[in-house]
Amino acid sequence: MIGDVVSECGCAFLRRHLPGYKRMRHVDICIVNGENSAKGNGITPASAQELFDAGADVITTGNHVYRRAEVYDYLDTQPFVIRPANYPEEDPGRGYCILDKGAYRAAVINLSGTLYMENIENPFNRIDKILNDLQKERISVILLDFHAEATSEKKAMGFYLDGRASAVAGTHTHVQTSDACVLPKGTGYITDLGMTGNMQSVLGVDTEIIINKFKNFMPARFATPDGPASMEGCLFEIDEKTGKCRSAEYVRIV
Repeated sequence: MIGDVVSECGCAFLRRHLPGYKRMRHVDICIVNGENSAKGNGITPASAQELFDAGADVITTGNHVYRRAEVYDYLDTQPFVIRPANYPEEDPGRGYCILDKGAYRAAVINLSGTLYMENIENPFNRIDKILNDLQKERISVILLDFHAEATSEKKAMGFYLDGRASAVAGTHTHVQTSDACVLPKGTGYITDLGMTGNMQSVLGVDTEIIINKFKNFMPARFATPDGPASMEGCLFEIDEKTGKCRSAEYVRIV
């Protein structure tokens, strides 16, 4: 699972490094958060295709998913680009998808936190409904991208799903956390996967733009600089029969 890919710099770095990493580590499923993959912000059909070309099997998103209007119809027709499942049902897109790998099937779910975020459906209630549906499908491998601001909400979700999901990975804050682990009942967990993009930036955005925004409190058009980049995420090893996670390992390529 790869952390938020930011703009052209992040997409280019992913194309250069993800295919080789997947071959080296025998990666079976790759999930990439792409809600900031378009130039400026948001996600477009073109930036999503860049992520697929780089090796993503599923693209997750978050609170910027609807920033670009040209993606609305695409979300309704592309099953492997998903948006937070706790957004209103009538919104474009879907909140989870199922990958058929032949020997097993895996469900990938996207949820948004609500603490310091939009006032939408409670993610804890929504995940219960989804897991009930997946239980009927007899799917054991369940992977969640929890796009949330607060570390407390992410940690709570990890323990709430311990033993019921294969892996819970946080996104949104763009800073990789040092707590990758397997929880007591067999769920892989990390509070935030980190970011794929320019390292000499503020969460992928030009430093001067963000500094001025903090100083002057004025709106600003975000721009993403070129320069040294990194690809961050987490590698989960999962038993496809039981759905339990065996190991969780940081990924950081510079």
